[in-house]
Amino acid sequence: MASHIVGYPRMGPKRELKFALESFWDKKSSAEDLQKVAAGLRSSIWKQMADAGIKYIPSNTFSYYDQVLDATAMLGAVPPRYGWNGGEIGFDTFFSMARGNASVPAMEMTKWFDTNYHFIVPELGPDVKFSYASHKAVDEYKEAKALGVNTVPVLIGPVSYLLLSKPAKGVEKTFSLLSLLPKILPIYKEVISELKAAGASWIQFDEPTLVLDLEAHQLQAFSAAYADLESTLSGLNILIETYFADLTSDAYKTLVELKGVTAYGFDLVRGTKTIDLIKNNFPKDKFLFAGVVDGRNIWANDLASSLSTLQALEAVVGKENLVVSTSCSLLHTAVDLVNETKLDDEIKSWLAFAAQKVVEVNAVAKALAGQKDEAFFASNAAAQASRKSSPRVTNEAVQKAAAALKGSDHRRTTNVSARLDAQQKKLNLPILPTTTIGSFPQTLELRRVRREFKANKISEDDYVKAIKEEIKKVVDLQEELDIDVLVHGEPERNDMVEYFGEQLSGFAFTVNGWVQSYGSRCVKPPIIYGDVSRPKPMTVFWSSTAQSMTKRPMKGMLTGPVTILNWSFVRNDQPRFETCYQIALAIKDEVEDLEKAGINVIQIDEAALREGLPLRKSEHAFYLKWAVHSFRITNVGVKDTTQIHTHMCYSNFNDIIHRLSTWMLM
Repeated sequence: MASHIVGYPRMGPKRELKFALESFWDKKSSAEDLQKVAAGLRSSIWKQMADAGIKYIPSNTFSYYDQVLDATAMLGAVPPRYGWNGGEIGFDTFFSMARGNASVPAMEMTKWFDTNYHFIVPELGPDVKFSYASHKAVDEYKEAKALGVNTVPVLIGPVSYLLLSKPAKGVEKTFSLLSLLPKILPIYKEVISELKAAGASWIQFDEPTLVLDLEAHQLQAFSAAYADLESTLSGLNILIETYFADLTSDAYKTLVELKGVTAYGFDLVRGTKTIDLIKNNFPKDKFLFAGVVDGRNIWANDLASSLSTLQALEAVVGKENLVVSTSCSLLHTAVDLVNETKLDDEIKSWLAFAAQKVVEVNAVAKALAGQKDEAFFASNAAAQASRKSSPRVTNEAVQKAAAALKGSDHRRTTNVSARLDAQQKKLNLPILPTTTIGSFPQTLELRRVRREFKANKISEDDYVKAIKEEIKKVVDLQEELDIDVLVHGEPERNDMVEYFGEQLSGFAFTVNGWVQSYGSRCVKPPIIYGDVSRPKPMTVFWSSTAQSMTKRPMKGMLTGPVTILNWSFVRNDQPRFETCYQIALAIKDEVEDLEKAGINVIQIDEAALREGLPLRKSEHAFYLKWAVHSFRITNVGVKDTTQIHTHMCYSNFNDIIHRLSTWMLM
């Protein structure tokens, strides 16, 4: 039975690529040094998958920055401001597009669908002169082949590439990006021909935009593109990979009718409805790459459940045409659980990072082929049972409190104008008051103090003294600048989610559970494994301390429940909204304690609220309803005189701002 991995993390188990990149950017190491680290990472990844028994091993999923930027380089779609004069694109041009340079800004960066990863948005227009300018896909295929590993080269599909692009500056916003399809397909044909000549027998085209709400002309573009490529694809096996959601019936029909295609990959974790489409209509003699192992979370797969799903699909597509796969690239999960030496053993038994998911994929594939590893499955079943029955997962009081929320929509009892009047009498602010978002820059010295306190190298008294001194500097600066509503600068905080998660029950933290956000930037999401509650106040001491330093209003600064949820690895044994309500109740306790301590302005940041918006418009209303409800829960109990702020960022809110402002103010 065949197994497949959509993609793999590129940073390395201990962020080796991050450090190599930053050393190169700082001119502390050479391009050759960077390339050596990258080659070592690629080699270890391919060998790891081969040793695990994976049949379809991806190549060209490694990137020095971003896979979409790699596609832009392949197509030679370099914006004119970077002064590129043709030829093979090197590091200077590549990293200038990604990061900017002394004279020109970087290209725009935005979220990769509904993940926490960011991609570099291509800037296109009618005058772009496309050319085959990066041979990376072919070079990496040959590199793996020389190591004895025959891989499946992965390319961003031509239609998704265009749909993810934007009109360049000076190009009409109404310009049809899909009109460029005839200009980029010749480049794809060159790449395909070179891969075929190099010995590739399979090529994977990632076309994730197929899961979006697409119009008829957009779906037609897929049909036109692959019809044009059909003769070039002849003699190759072609996999079209989709992920992150279900396909609509129209998108599914378009996909399975594409010319020159051998196999279709689906996310069957977040796209369970696609299973019905497969059962009702799957092309004869085509391969199904069934994504049953979650590529976006860190929980051990329920192997028995996956096997059951696959057995049902086997009856539809045939044993010889079924390939076990991940739901998406493992880029979105942590790298290797073996590096977690401080995690509790019980919690660790419930987890699987990318390296472990590779093993899971092959174990399920072998079981489907009649070669079941009984001991491995038994261990997995025991871990699943442990997680379900563990008393550390369930808190009856939290469950009751969350269940009680269903009886109310938690709207404030007084209207907005009455609250504004009460707040003005209390705060006496000018017509247009000034404030800041909250966090001030953290110096190396400040980070050293926090690090040494955490390592027990300095006393608590010394730590508190140092933080108080930093807060006093921030307060004095704001008063000097005549800011109306002050902040304490958050010198005691490491990360806006981790800081709160460390003080809430139901959270666990890793040492090396890093996930790439963009470029060399990595984040280490907390793990929400159980019911969430707040054992004691989290921010009251520092906010009260700051308020004692000034007569002006001092804002209490909190991270909102939706952002904590969306920037964590979330438990998958209950709906996300239930976990969010639990976090909201914990933040509610903190809000009310801040108010009792004399903090009259409280900001509840929801930087990631937009990130969690489902990809399909039909699911927007439900998400926004519970997300905004969660925010309202946090502050429903405050007095009319207490002013509640929020801060949202990192996203385009144009399509949902009316609904947000209407619901949140009520």
